[in-house]
Amino acid sequence: MNAEGILPIWKPVDYTSHDVVAKARRILGIKRIGHTGTLDPAVTGVLPLCIGKATRLVEYIQELPKEYEARLVIGMATDTEDMTGQITERSESVYLDPETVRRAVASFVGIIQQIPPMYSAVKVDGKRLYELARSGETVERKSRQVTIYQIEILSMNLELTQPEIVFRALCSKGTYIRTLCADIGKALGYPAVMGGLVRTATGGMTRERCVTLEELADAKSRGEEALSTLLVPSDEAVSFFPAVAVNAAMALAATQGKTLRIEDPALASFQTEVSLPEDMRALRRIYGPEGRFLGLFRLQEDGVALVPEKVFVPEAN
Repeated sequence: MNAEGILPIWKPVDYTSHDVVAKARRILGIKRIGHTGTLDPAVTGVLPLCIGKATRLVEYIQELPKEYEARLVIGMATDTEDMTGQITERSESVYLDPETVRRAVASFVGIIQQIPPMYSAVKVDGKRLYELARSGETVERKSRQVTIYQIEILSMNLELTQPEIVFRALCSKGTYIRTLCADIGKALGYPAVMGGLVRTATGGMTRERCVTLEELADAKSRGEEALSTLLVPSDEAVSFFPAVAVNAAMALAATQGKTLRIEDPALASFQTEVSLPEDMRALRRIYGPEGRFLGLFRLQEDGVALVPEKVFVPEAN
């Protein structure tokens, strides 16, 4: 089967991201599949898979902001910062008012520092933290800078013995929502833990665009036409990069991996609703005649030269 594009999967609970990739490979009969951001087994939600030549776009898609809906439980803490761990602290009583909660949550919007949890995939001296944690070790971890673009409180139930807050957060790659929950608790003066988490979007790919593994298997059984409707075209998946149309001669040069020179003031303009890392803001999508996507080129400081970064040579007819 010759499939190419982005397949937004709704990851089921108790699957690792690698489990989802393995399952998709079996269903599609395709080896060249990669995922765009690890989700813990207990977490469900949007997991875009890159298929075929689209695997070359993994590094860009995984850098996009992520949106989550989280349930924060106040009054207890665990060694994993979620409900899967051992309880390390508990409060007998919790007293909070809505305005105090709103102020505390809002204080985390912006650039913040996080210390990765011991039960995480971060490496220290060549070993992953969760490996050290499972052997009973606790090591010092360096704080990391992440960005919380937005937080919206969806609901509060402060009358419970262990009050619960449900919030939506839009954040940068590498943000630990478990740690965010624990840190919000500290800001409120109580231990806290993440009670549940759903990733609702990665970049422009939302829950509504996703399919389940069962729906994928059903589409595969109905043929390539049914399957193709599930795939997001490669260029659409990176539509946050400005598009540049070139003539036939330049299109040929682009497919040969040559630098293009285009004197157009519009090249330097960059407008997008998606927050991108600075090193990605110079990338441009190149299109040849008839709207053929030719790849991603990087605009140089002179505002004229476009250097090839990922070239997508059209299939021969």
